[in-house]
Amino acid sequence: MPPRTCCLLIPLALYQPPGASAAMVQRCEDASGHITFTTLGCPHDTHLRTQRADNHAPGSKPLPTRQQTASREISPTPRELIVVGEHDDGCGNLLDARSRRQAVIQQQVRPGMNRQEVESALGKPDKISTSNSTTRYYYNLKKGRSSLVQFDERGCVKR
Repeated sequence: MPPRTCCLLIPLALYQPPGASAAMVQRCEDASGHITFTTLGCPHDTHLRTQRADNHAPGSKPLPTRQQTASREISPTPRELIVVGEHDDGCGNLLDARSRRQAVIQQQVRPGMNRQEVESALGKPDKISTSNSTTRYYYNLKKGRSSLVQFDERGCVKR
């Protein structure tokens, strides 16, 4: 084959028509409204709709500009910012920050404290045991007294 013919056949073999990169995708919607896109097929209890996904190469085709919809008027006066929510300490928010600090200072253990706060209040435990996602800290206090602190699976003092 002459070299000129070879030079023409290689680019022609690599050229793909514009619609060749499009894929057929199936849109599956179940009874609860959950939508899944797949190329493998839908389960039996879902509604199937076939869609064509045209993914153009960057710069190959200009995207149509978005049509302006009726935009709402921006109010000239700034509104007050309202934050809805609260800090989640991971232990059910049983203690506020003030009572948590007081308990640590007074060396008390209250439900809703985590392991770090108990160790801050009472120090390192003399013995630690774990069973069935429950952790127990054993403290041998002065004059033969002892104390037991139990933590749940999240590391919070049990009630």
